[in-house]
Amino acid sequence: MTRIKKRQEIKRKKVTFSLENAEAKEVFLMGDFNNWRPKKHPMRKDENGTWKKQVMLSPGNYEYKFLVDGQWKEDPQNDQLHPNCFGTHNNIINVIEKK
Repeated sequence: MTRIKKRQEIKRKKVTFSLENAEAKEVFLMGDFNNWRPKKHPMRKDENGTWKKQVMLSPGNYEYKFLVDGQWKEDPQNDQLHPNCFGTHNNIINVIEKK
């Protein structure tokens, strides 16, 4: 008889990503947390021209970038960078476990 283990509750944290770019027509948040799929996390522009998106992430390190009107952009508010296979860089975010 196989014992079924109870799934441990995954403690996820709400993370807000933002990008100031009033001129942009569309912005997507893309990263390894969404398999780099552009339609997964479209961002919304507020009245001040800042694009925002909240996502729930489990603790760990994640790579991400913004796709702004079809062009890759690094997060200017985050200097944590990691080289990627395209000769550019991705930003890194470290999500700490809630206590």
